Amino acid sequence: MRILFDHGTPRGIARALADHTVITAYAQGWDRLNNGALLRAAEDAAIDVLLTTDQRIRYQQNLANRQIAIVVLTGTARPNIWRFNIFSRLICPSTGPEFQGSVTPALTAA
Repeated sequence: MRILFDHGTPRGIARALADHTVITAYAQGWDRLNNGALLRAAEDAAIDVLLTTDQRIRYQQNLANRQIAIVVLTGTARPNIWRFNIFSRLICPSTGPEFQGSVTPALTAA
């Protein structure tokens, strides 16, 4: 699965999604696009999921008939990221260390 992180998505979440291709809007050159243009660019690039912290996106954009799934993260403090990691392992058990995925180098840098 191809997952796009917008500018506000904590990059540490990428570790919980190791068997997926995780890219950032910044790495794609999409960091300055507004939500509508970002969604269009992501769909054109065959991105499956957008992870965002923009809690107003559903009010700002018409999300009907979109080809991309949108996950809005709330409470992105470290304890909540830890909970997301546990949750992702429950719903996607293949995220364990025995599986390899692709994460862009920008996400693996400290």
